[in-house]
Amino acid sequence: MLGPRLIPKATVMTSVSGKTKNGFTYEGDYEHANSDRVTWTATYRRGGHFYGMRHGRVNELLGVSMTEVDDAVKDDIESTWTQPS
Repeated sequence: MLGPRLIPKATVMTSVSGKTKNGFTYEGDYEHANSDRVTWTATYRRGGHFYGMRHGRVNELLGVSMTEVDDAVKDDIESTWTQPS
C-alpha cells in the first residue's frame, strides 16, 4: 500500500522589474524554493522587442527582509544579463 499523498506547500510568486545598466528592461518573478533560497525567471526587452530570458537562484537569505530579497534578486537578474559568459 502506498503512503499518504504529499501535496507541496503553495508558494507565492513575487514580481520584480527594472532596467539594466546596458539599457534593457526586465520583468521577472521569484518564489521561495526553501527557507533560505529563492528561484527567479526574467525576460529582457529593449525598445519593446524581446531579447532573451534567464533564470537563476539566490542563496543564503535566511533572516533577510523582503526588501533585501527583492534587491538581491534584482542584482542577480542584472548581473546574469550584463556579465560576460
